[in-house]
Amino acid sequence: MKEKPSEWIAISDLMAGVMAVVMLLLVVAVLQKSMSDLRYKEELAKASEKKDDPLLKVTTLLDEMLRNSNASELIALDKATRRLTLRDGVFERGSACLNTESKAAVNAIQAQLVSFLLDNPKAKILVEGYTDNIPVSRPVTDYQRFCTVYDDNFTLSAARAREARRELIGTLDASTSKRIVVAGYGESKPLEGIEPSDPRNRRVEVQLLIE
Repeated sequence: MKEKPSEWIAISDLMAGVMAVVMLLLVVAVLQKSMSDLRYKEELAKASEKKDDPLLKVTTLLDEMLRNSNASELIALDKATRRLTLRDGVFERGSACLNTESKAAVNAIQAQLVSFLLDNPKAKILVEGYTDNIPVSRPVTDYQRFCTVYDDNFTLSAARAREARRELIGTLDASTSKRIVVAGYGESKPLEGIEPSDPRNRRVEVQLLIE
């Protein structure tokens, strides 16, 4: 006669299975907590980095300053790209001279940009000039009136960037001011979605960088 298996053996096997499942759940719970703690620490580190990010700091201060002043009518700030734009109207057509209103707007942000350079030895500011695509009909030679002499849009755009840079530098020392760099792009980079002949392409952009 075949012997029947003991019921205690079946119960023992069941308990062993239950313990295995409990242990597995415990291991999963420990791993989940470890991963959660790791993600929390990573988020804290990221938050700390953002808090100490000099680019974020200066753009936040500039944004607040522009929103609370008349300078916002002439200067726009893109916080995502860390780029300031001196809007159309800062320069008269065909001129590199900043008018009184424009100088006041640039001076309003000058202190923050100077502090950004002084506090961050690897910081750099690019001042880039742009124009519409209307060609220069004849050479301009009256420097007193136009703050430059030029015979094409590239020279004019560089002169506009130079004049904006001059206002930004103020009394900044020669060594630090070398980190404010000028470039002129003429009509080669119109604004996206804007006709090349549109006056809004006549602008100067100020890019904040840390190398």
